[in-house]
Amino acid sequence: MTLSRRKFFTLAGATAATTLAVSPLEGLLARAAFGQTTPTTIGYGPLFPGADGLLAVPAGFQYREISRTGNLMSDGNPVPSNHDGMAAFQGPRGTTILICNHEIGGTGTTGKVQVPSDLAYDALCRGGTTTLVVNSNRQLVKQFASLGGTIRNCAGGPTPWGSWITCEEDVSGTSSERVQLHGYNFEIPASATGPVKAVPLTAMGRFNHEAVAVDPATGIVYQTEDRGDGLFYRFIPNVPGKLAEGGRLQALRIGTNSSSAGSVNTASGFNIGQRWNVNWVDIPIPNPTTDNVRVQGRNLGAARFARGEGIWYGNGEFYFCCTSGGPGSRGQVFRYIPATETLDLFVESPSAGTLRAPDNICIAPLNGDLIICEDGDAPNFLRGVTPQGQLYDLARNTLNNGDSEFAGACFSPDGQTLFVNIQNPGITLAIWGPWETRI
Repeated sequence: MTLSRRKFFTLAGATAATTLAVSPLEGLLARAAFGQTTPTTIGYGPLFPGADGLLAVPAGFQYREISRTGNLMSDGNPVPSNHDGMAAFQGPRGTTILICNHEIGGTGTTGKVQVPSDLAYDALCRGGTTTLVVNSNRQLVKQFASLGGTIRNCAGGPTPWGSWITCEEDVSGTSSERVQLHGYNFEIPASATGPVKAVPLTAMGRFNHEAVAVDPATGIVYQTEDRGDGLFYRFIPNVPGKLAEGGRLQALRIGTNSSSAGSVNTASGFNIGQRWNVNWVDIPIPNPTTDNVRVQGRNLGAARFARGEGIWYGNGEFYFCCTSGGPGSRGQVFRYIPATETLDLFVESPSAGTLRAPDNICIAPLNGDLIICEDGDAPNFLRGVTPQGQLYDLARNTLNNGDSEFAGACFSPDGQTLFVNIQNPGITLAIWGPWETRI
């Protein structure tokens, strides 16, 4: 990566660019390479628990619960459960629009995203998304179901054209309770004022979807797969910005190996900074009736990645996490550069205390820090990584001893408010404070 004062990382579709002298992950890598430890004075200082028992945050920071499972929404239905991936969009009159995934599996009514049956993808399935409108005072104006009838909406990604792609992390087939195949992406406009009809983007592939990021220059969508033997995909739309009109699904291949027996497994045995030339293979049947998209790719030599999860875009480069990759299955971050068609191992966790299997990730627009949602053993933290690679604690989940993951971290368009979810029991929070005082 070439360093410059204009370098930035940002989620595709975000409204504010971040100016960095060095990226957080580059700095973290450099510190690890020289055996440096993280100073305890970095960040915003010690964390102090709030009176309501939800979070511990630094002095000077405040937070507010803006939505919780079971609360009554403006559409008359209760807030669904299992909050997960989320993105923020600029709304009218200074509002922020949040679209939130609900990672709910199975069928039934408990905690379900309730939408009219003619708009639901699979009427008995419980997953989907809700849309929240939050005013400039960080108060909820309204919340409503915006997509339903799906299963395990885990992560996804915002688009440069103002929508959220929500991803099913499930490949269930049909049964007496499910009349549709699952394992698809769906798109929700940020401008939606009620539930939209759930239309599966079948050409983008049927597999265990995790997250997506869009190249704003080309409209190509890059996708991760949350499986131990998952692949890294891209979808080339026939018409950029119009994903429902079809396109080509491809998987990344390292070198020119076309042998399934020799397809590269990146889970271990690679060095940080090692770079490979890559190319892409077409997936012959992107929408199969069986869960074999990754097998099709491997048969053509596609590389295997250990549980691909969060992905983000910046300055013509894509970074994606492999939660269980590397020694001890502690996690890796890879970088793919479309302009040079190269891939390198960017970060590999040296210890659980340094980097602990990151899940959802975002960038703080005002200082360029990388914000990591932890999904591991209690207690779970929101961790920050400065542009110089120094780690610090931003918040700690204190609810039920912190045994639930953080998810969906994203900043308001003005960069002043961090929105985040506690997945269980399902709470959306707004956090704000003196972001400019970070040491």
